[in-house]
Amino acid sequence: MIDIPFTLDQLRILKAIAAEGSFKRAADSLYVSQPAVSLQVQHLERQLDVPLFDRGGRRAQLTEAGRLLLSYGDRILSLCQETCRAVEDLQNLNGGTLIVGASQTTGTYLMPRMIGMFRKKYPDVSVQLHVHSTRRTAWSVANGQVDLAIIGGEVPAELQDMLTITPYAEDELALVLPSSHPLANMGTIPKEELYRLKFISLDSQSTIRKVIDQVLAKSGVDLRQLSIEMELNSIEAIKNAVQAGLGAAFLSLTAIEKELQMGIMHRVAIEGVEIKRMLCQIRNPHRYLSKATEAFCGEILPMFRDKSLP
Repeated sequence: MIDIPFTLDQLRILKAIAAEGSFKRAADSLYVSQPAVSLQVQHLERQLDVPLFDRGGRRAQLTEAGRLLLSYGDRILSLCQETCRAVEDLQNLNGGTLIVGASQTTGTYLMPRMIGMFRKKYPDVSVQLHVHSTRRTAWSVANGQVDLAIIGGEVPAELQDMLTITPYAEDELALVLPSSHPLANMGTIPKEELYRLKFISLDSQSTIRKVIDQVLAKSGVDLRQLSIEMELNSIEAIKNAVQAGLGAAFLSLTAIEKELQMGIMHRVAIEGVEIKRMLCQIRNPHRYLSKATEAFCGEILPMFRDKSLP
């Protein structure tokens, strides 16, 4: 039997130093002393007989051997966490943790409703929600850091063969105006009216903006003639700007359900133009499927599947 020249604690320390960039900050994040961290690294380097850090600069930089060990260490620690969760599952949903992920709009407006339903049925299961870009969320699912996710963008090409990608529900992106806008009393407007509006939008590189631009272009709208008054980096900021009368916007119906009901925004249809995107559920089929994940997929997700949102 081969003697393993490192411990899980040493792998955690290595990961913390790489993430924090210094031995001191790593020690603080692990709630141990800096000398204790330095001693563990010295022991690890002695056991492996290779240096793991270049100590010449101000920031702790991994050597090639350090990067290699960190790569395997991440996988080892992830598998350990997965093992612990599998053992917790023996309690039959009387404990444990469910980790779900989502891209920005889905995570902000849709996923909390799902988690609320799940928590009512399984109050003893701890639920974590990680909201990031589609790309980062997909990588988290692939790495086993997230059990499953609902995303609105396209999964990176390099991950598509690793993940199970299931079409989930349609999300409509509606044109909304301030309630005081002259067109707010109209149900439908011709495409040509878009050229007279001032738009508030997400950045041109955002997933939702790309979907909107693609559909408008295919519908014969000249994007160059659209007046983008300002670009903001959050849906909430855009909603507030519309309510303040600063312009029009295309927003997901999941994000503006309350505002439409309260009458502080007005939704307008566009002749011959309908902007929809498909939300997808993603999961890593090679990772352990916990009972909590199985319950969430089998009992909560079907309430929304194959339906237009909200």
